[in-house]
Amino acid sequence: MSTKTYIPEHYAPLLNLYDTQKAIGLLKRVFEDTLCGNLRLRRVSAPLFVEASTGLNDDLNGVERPVAFDIRGVSDTAVVVHSLAKWKRLALKRYQFHPGEGLYTDMNAIRRDEDLDNLHSVYVDQWDWEKIITAEDRNLDYLKNTVRAIVGALRDTQAFLRSVFPQLSVLPELPGEVTFVTSQELEDKYPDLTPKERENAIVKEHKTVFIMQIGDKLRSGEPHDSRSPDYDDWQLNGDLLFYNAVLDNALEISSMGIRVDAAALDEQLRKAGCDNRRNLPYHRMLLEGKLPCTIGGGIGQSRLCMLLLGKAHIGEVQSSIWDQETIDTCKAAGVALL
Repeated sequence: MSTKTYIPEHYAPLLNLYDTQKAIGLLKRVFEDTLCGNLRLRRVSAPLFVEASTGLNDDLNGVERPVAFDIRGVSDTAVVVHSLAKWKRLALKRYQFHPGEGLYTDMNAIRRDEDLDNLHSVYVDQWDWEKIITAEDRNLDYLKNTVRAIVGALRDTQAFLRSVFPQLSVLPELPGEVTFVTSQELEDKYPDLTPKERENAIVKEHKTVFIMQIGDKLRSGEPHDSRSPDYDDWQLNGDLLFYNAVLDNALEISSMGIRVDAAALDEQLRKAGCDNRRNLPYHRMLLEGKLPCTIGGGIGQSRLCMLLLGKAHIGEVQSSIWDQETIDTCKAAGVALL
């Protein structure tokens, strides 16, 4: 495993270790409360692992290996979640929520095949949220308004942190205006760049960007990024990106979207060559119309801490395991990994 970790020249943390820990706690409490108010969410408990046979684990790009283990007295294999993308929708049905109501939970996951760098670790922590909507709400306007509500919660959280830690005011203020662009429009705008280079280019120009319609193939023959076919509707999803002034690049804070209905799931399973999933319990319920229409996503806790606290490496705001090259690079730059 190789690392792509780098520390910008002249980088110095704005907060010491203790103040960083204090700020992380404040950030999480304020953002949770604000997000819940903006989206009408209630907190629930969520699993660290699920049974492999249920099909509830997030398959991500379809190649990542989940951490799996056996449990004494249980016949099925347990797998540590990659995310709770599918579990949340089933939970909304079990909790008997109604349209306009939703849930959120602290999600902790292990992604053992992650490539380690400044923004990625094997430990994932995020707010996973999901909300019931009506069939009429399955449209781009509803998606965009939800994105704006999340950005509003982020801006309120940043303002609060600046009032407690004035030294954070040297960081750029998060813009309130969101630039919406489809992945095809982005490819048309930057045809000679890779998808990641396109993201960096558009975010440097517009600072707060939501890239829509991710998963299906573009006119070039390749998707902007891979998406599992069985939770987001590829025509009604997207990634929320902010300009990261410390690293001078795009920082993805959230992947989210309106979820597949039976028709979208049928089409996307076929396109992805995943027809074998149709007989899994979760997928059968969806294809039979037994689950509510929902919108949902994940919001990275450590990444949000990086953005609002001006950190150069995700290991400054979370405790994980790192390869020796990352440890040496950070030590040489005077960066303390938790």
